[in-house]
Amino acid sequence: ALQPVLSLLCSVGGGSNPFQHLEKSAVLQEARVFNETPINPRKCAHILTKILYLINQGEHLGTTEATEAFFAMTKLFQSNDPTLRRMCYLTIKEMSCIAEDVIIVTSSLTKDMTGKEDNYRGPAVRALCQITDSTMLQAIERYMKQAIVDKVPSVSSSALVSSLHLLKCSFDVVKRWVNEAQEAASSDNIMVQYHALGLLYHVRKNDRLAVNKMISKFTRHGLKSPFAYCMMIRVASKQLEEEDGSRDSPLFDFIESCLRNKHEMVVYEAASAIVNLPGCSAKELAPAVSVLQLFCSSPKAALRYAAVRTLNKVAMKHPSAVTACNLDLENLVTDSNRSIATLAITTLLKTGSESSIDRLMKQISSFMSEISDEFKVVVVQAISALCQKYPRKHAVLMNFLFTMLREEVRTGIWGGGFEYKRAIVDCIISIIEENTESKETGLSHLCEFIEDCEFTVLATRILHLLGQEGPKTNNPSKYIRFIYNRVVLEHEEVRAGAVSALAKFGAQNEEMLPSILVLLKRCVMDDDNEVRDRATFYLNVLEQKQKALNAGYILNGLTVSIPGLERALQQYTLEPSEKPFDLKSVPLATTPMAEQRTGSAWQLAAVPEFHGLGPLFKSSPEPVALTESETEYVIRCTKHTFTDHMVFQFDCTNTLNDQTLENVTVQMEPTEAYEVLCYVPARSLPYNQPGTCYTLVALPKEDPTAVACTFSCMMKFTVKDCDPTTGETDDEGYEDEYVLEDLEVTVADHIQKVMKLNFEAAWDEVGDEFEKEETFTLSTIKTLEEAVGNIVKFLGMHPCERSDKVPDNKNTHTLLLAGVFRGGHDILVRSRLLLLDTVTMQVTARSSEELPVDIILASVG
Repeated sequence: ALQPVLSLLCSVGGGSNPFQHLEKSAVLQEARVFNETPINPRKCAHILTKILYLINQGEHLGTTEATEAFFAMTKLFQSNDPTLRRMCYLTIKEMSCIAEDVIIVTSSLTKDMTGKEDNYRGPAVRALCQITDSTMLQAIERYMKQAIVDKVPSVSSSALVSSLHLLKCSFDVVKRWVNEAQEAASSDNIMVQYHALGLLYHVRKNDRLAVNKMISKFTRHGLKSPFAYCMMIRVASKQLEEEDGSRDSPLFDFIESCLRNKHEMVVYEAASAIVNLPGCSAKELAPAVSVLQLFCSSPKAALRYAAVRTLNKVAMKHPSAVTACNLDLENLVTDSNRSIATLAITTLLKTGSESSIDRLMKQISSFMSEISDEFKVVVVQAISALCQKYPRKHAVLMNFLFTMLREEVRTGIWGGGFEYKRAIVDCIISIIEENTESKETGLSHLCEFIEDCEFTVLATRILHLLGQEGPKTNNPSKYIRFIYNRVVLEHEEVRAGAVSALAKFGAQNEEMLPSILVLLKRCVMDDDNEVRDRATFYLNVLEQKQKALNAGYILNGLTVSIPGLERALQQYTLEPSEKPFDLKSVPLATTPMAEQRTGSAWQLAAVPEFHGLGPLFKSSPEPVALTESETEYVIRCTKHTFTDHMVFQFDCTNTLNDQTLENVTVQMEPTEAYEVLCYVPARSLPYNQPGTCYTLVALPKEDPTAVACTFSCMMKFTVKDCDPTTGETDDEGYEDEYVLEDLEVTVADHIQKVMKLNFEAAWDEVGDEFEKEETFTLSTIKTLEEAVGNIVKFLGMHPCERSDKVPDNKNTHTLLLAGVFRGGHDILVRSRLLLLDTVTMQVTARSSEELPVDIILASVG
């Protein structure tokens, strides 16, 4: 209510703000006018407006200041001027949380609320409820019930909305007004009915059955308010989601029936609800899509926008369901509203055929200069998805993307910012990664882009990509000029990235090495420390001309967590030792699991029984459920792997409120040569308070390759009955046990994923001293995609160089995997797959130790 007043005031004088330089003290001084007799309504209303403006601008009024102004304002109720009275209501609401003793105006508001002036009654109700707390609510309960069923719609709506706000602090009192709310729900006024249904729903929303009955009742007899229909659709959708979205439910039938409502608002709400329901099939979406298709040709821009925006969402999951709308969407590409045109074109990009791509690209070009960066990014993301759908069109799409990038950089016509350019660069890089034949074209485009790129993040990313992919191209030397230009022309961050890229070319191309060394020697004289240090380091490594050094320090580098390295070094200095610092004790920086692992390490270090186990190597990313979530005891297990031991952490929850468990352990029986060393119990498990117990086992020594094992698990504990209300136990207790699900330990629990950007370099670095090879037949697997997915999951290693993506129509494939075996030993696997009737797999494994290789081959066999 206040916003229109302030907007009107701000529009005075050609858009200037007459209250721009108000001072709080001066305004409060002016408020003394409220005490004058007779009251000047126009002047007092102007001063109230100033006070409200200050409050809404964040000006702090002290309690004393606010209280004095409030008490002075209450005298204005002596005037019957309607404008002044409305300003008083607004001031009461705004100052109710600042001033003290605001309840002094209760009688005045109650008088207005029950008076004969309808223009006062509704605002008085809202103001009164704003200052009323739960202790005073019963005093006005009778008036509120009368107001809810009042024949004046503004009064009834005000009472209903105020009741909705009062639910937060006085639920039990407001709940007694349900009968009046039900009567109001039958009102012919669309807003009263809408507000009444809103109140009824919020009173009953925690009772699923009551909500279903309410929906059934009101939808059976029909509703007059389109707003009420929209709310009922949303409530029904929420109920359906909680009931796993059964399409046989009468709730779904109600939503579908709303597609035939006479109000466009209701029809759209129903269509939107259906397309957003989880698990809808294309057939179930068809009626909603048909309605949205009709809206695409609506003369109302808002309806066209809503329809195409919703169809765009549908196209993400069910593009085939939207195909029927393609003609209507093509008509919207030339829409005068560029937001609608952008959404139409991006939807077409998701649903159109391969043959329509060239035409769509021409249409996009015609309006790219007229849309905002936000929509440009949407277009680019749609093109990226299209590249994956139609890989044969990558050349057309990449040329279009580069034209967008080049035109903006050279002419500034399209005026794109960082997010827009980053989206284009990301898209080009994804095309390069997905389509090998597009690599050189894409790299050439990116080389030209960084000549004029003003964003450091994008320039360094492209330089990193050039260093990673450029040396593998047919003519790697052509990229050197672009990279070295960055050393000459750019600032220090980009220069440092260029030095690293140059070093990668020298590490992989013997013919180019002399030239690269010359360029790096020039960089040694750079003004920046980082650039000089990188150049000096890479220069010394390259001059050794050893593949292992190049692989370990230039091409792949260290894969350790920097914070973990810092902590390990600090610990090493605090505990002097004759043994040299072991880099294998540092956590790997390979996945987001690093943070979890750090927390687990500190938690385990606090248990005395685990001292001396050495550094934690790996923790399972997700706990394994050993019970159903609805059982009396809920048990989750996290596996922690050390060099020679494993710790099983059991997080236990007792869901019985009349029992307390004590001395809880999980007894484990292994099928292989694992040895259980000790159990660390959870001392007490009161109701619904999680506790943790541990089991420590030693890894197999007689047969160290037998790492795959199944443990049978039994939870043992002492049960004590207790009072559910106080939690006090009342007996000595008795011993009991509870059978849990079996727990599997696989080879993946002993290997941590690690990224090797250059697999061949890593393969040469490890060497063939402990290389072994075997051939296996995967008799139950019928496709290469299934074989690759199973191998990656089973071994728990990281697929390198996108080798987990199997090209279409191929019957051979090579999968490259990298990992680190417990103890810090690199393990690499090259798996060659051949598909005939079944999949034949030749596995070659290399490591710096023999045991990891033996374990890999034994587990696969």
